[in-house]
Amino acid sequence: MKNHLTSFISVFIFLSFTSLPAFSHQTFYVTNPNDNQGGSLRDALNMASKSNHGSRIYISFKDDIKISKTLNYSGQYPVEIHGLGQTVFTGINTTLISSSNGADVSISRLNFRGPGGFSIENRGDLNSDGGKGIFIDIRDDQTGMVSLNLNEVKVSDVANHGIHVSDCNLADKCGGGGGGAGEGSDASITLNFSNVVVENVGNGKFDADGVRVDERGIGSIYFNSVNSLYTKVGADGVELDEGQSGSVVAIVNNSSFTDNGAYCNPDLLKPYMPKVDEAEFKDGEMKESDIPGKINGTQDDGCFEREVDLYDSGFVEEYEFGIDLDDGFDIDEAGPGSLRVDMVGSIINNNLDEGVDFDEEDAGGINVAFISSIASGNNDDGFKNSEEGDGSIKGLLLNVVSANNGGKGAVLEEEDSGSLNVDVKGTTTKENDDMDNTGLEIVQDGDGSGLLTIINSDISDGIDDEGVTIRN
Repeated sequence: MKNHLTSFISVFIFLSFTSLPAFSHQTFYVTNPNDNQGGSLRDALNMASKSNHGSRIYISFKDDIKISKTLNYSGQYPVEIHGLGQTVFTGINTTLISSSNGADVSISRLNFRGPGGFSIENRGDLNSDGGKGIFIDIRDDQTGMVSLNLNEVKVSDVANHGIHVSDCNLADKCGGGGGGAGEGSDASITLNFSNVVVENVGNGKFDADGVRVDERGIGSIYFNSVNSLYTKVGADGVELDEGQSGSVVAIVNNSSFTDNGAYCNPDLLKPYMPKVDEAEFKDGEMKESDIPGKINGTQDDGCFEREVDLYDSGFVEEYEFGIDLDDGFDIDEAGPGSLRVDMVGSIINNNLDEGVDFDEEDAGGINVAFISSIASGNNDDGFKNSEEGDGSIKGLLLNVVSANNGGKGAVLEEEDSGSLNVDVKGTTTKENDDMDNTGLEIVQDGDGSGLLTIINSDISDGIDDEGVTIRN
């Protein structure tokens, strides 16, 4: 199965990189590493932007390229950029390369590096939004499919998102998760990544991810990742947000999501937390004005979560504070549409919140398969999958190891009327959730049916089940 999947994705990416018909492109050559002169990469992008055809740009030397401002492709036709392993770098806090009119972009054998050194104590968003590595901005009137194809590309050391594809009219204020705001085009988005590294990005701004896709409108997101690494990102290693009608489909093979989510540095921020960070009260016991208020005056106040539930009387029922840490791989699908992920031969380790965090709400279901993959050392759940609304969950854990995570080994929960069907085969969970007997949490918390089938597996830290029948 693994070899067949690898072959499928490799062919898919190969076709993406060779998609321009021979009669419909122009070729431009980059002959020197200068920033502005003729024969530079900037000059080639400017000429390609004026073309009425798709363009191919070839860099014909091996020197690195230093830029002083963003490289921009403003055309609407597809563009390919082929390097020889060079690095495009800058010493200032700016986006390295952008496509401002939603064109298809393909880049091979070329790296992008910012100035680095960013952290919550050295933020990159105080005077601007912070620089990104690769930014694709989709037009409001676009339809069809917009694609970003990367092969042998590394993005590193920028303050903001490493790679950002935005189909949202609010740009960086679009917001993440199911509650994300904004409107978008009718287009769908495809990302095809092969041998991509995203490292040490997003450490200069709250909620800045390694890879971020904001999709609004009726389009879907398709994400294909092969032999790629997402590591040391301030927020999520990869975050895919589909906020209205449309689905998310991801195929991830031999990829790693490690050491992500630490922009809101707990060591620095814990001293600002209330002495009592969560509490429950009887009705009439506690006024809202008497509980801790919002936290202010820190390195970044956005890092703190404050939730307050009130009784109908207006008195406090409960409150809770937390520091907003992030995940290895995060998908939020809201509105009509489903979430489908096949994850094979991958590693999800040492992320500051969940390893995998998939949420689907409204009409549509979740269909996930985790095969020959490992989740270890994550601060919360290893694999978390939550479905809320009119939809079902179908899950497979095949030859999976989930161990030493601060939360559950794996969670699959369906909160409304849909069915839940989970197969666990050849899987090991151990020493999760502080040995609190929660290797697996399988819950059908509604009117639907639930079935958990376990075959040849070692769930040594136990099963927390609700509303399901367990079959061995």
